[in-house]
Amino acid sequence: MSTLAQTLIRQPRDTGTRTLLRRGPQARELSMWRVRLAPGASAEHRIAGEETVAVLLEGQGTIAAGDRTWPVARAGVFTERATAVFAPPGSTIRIAAEAPMEVILVSTPATAATAPAIARPDDVRVHQRGRATYAREVHDVFVTDPHVQRLMVGETFTPQGHWSSFPPHKHDGRDGEPTLEEVYYFRVDPPQGFGHQMLYTAAGEVATHAVKDGDAVLLPYGYHPVSTPPGYTLYYLWAMAGAERRLALHEDPDHRWIHDAAL
Repeated sequence: MSTLAQTLIRQPRDTGTRTLLRRGPQARELSMWRVRLAPGASAEHRIAGEETVAVLLEGQGTIAAGDRTWPVARAGVFTERATAVFAPPGSTIRIAAEAPMEVILVSTPATAATAPAIARPDDVRVHQRGRATYAREVHDVFVTDPHVQRLMVGETFTPQGHWSSFPPHKHDGRDGEPTLEEVYYFRVDPPQGFGHQMLYTAAGEVATHAVKDGDAVLLPYGYHPVSTPPGYTLYYLWAMAGAERRLALHEDPDHRWIHDAAL
């Protein structure tokens, strides 16, 4: 994807495995798939030379990575914290559904010969970020763990009428911060709602997407604030990879003043 206007990903939420983003033709670092399974169905996934994180959004069944298999269950992203499985390079992920399941897979090139691992809800680190109408809750799933080599994966919950990823920040390396490519996957509650994903650069390139339940947006460079309208709670799964496995960002200097404002 060469411009910010081409970063919205909208694919039918049908059953089976659906490619949302592929490294190479679309992205530098990241690939993403959505797996939706009916009870009794299963799916397998393996990319040689890439590590993968599988995040359960809803449903019940098992997720296996290599020679490890775990029972998993989640009523939904808005009711329970995440369960996710890490598969190191060279291992196969197997998903088997006992109830309807939706799982997001994200991968990036890696070489470390680590072992498969699971992050349970109690392992998720919860952060309260922002304040007033830009307060939101950020959940670190695989971010500072010892298992994953390059990926960082988490979830953000933005209350109705709030802004997220605000003040606007970026991590494209153009101001000395580490270069990190990122992708968001959105869910909306109630599901007929929407949110807005803005992407812009200091040079004046701007794109704004009305994101719906099940959409994804690639964040290749630039600032990327998010907002949600009254009545709708916005969730996004975020995954990033790049020069370092470290959350580091550069805030837009024009909007840093909000930190000290009386709101």
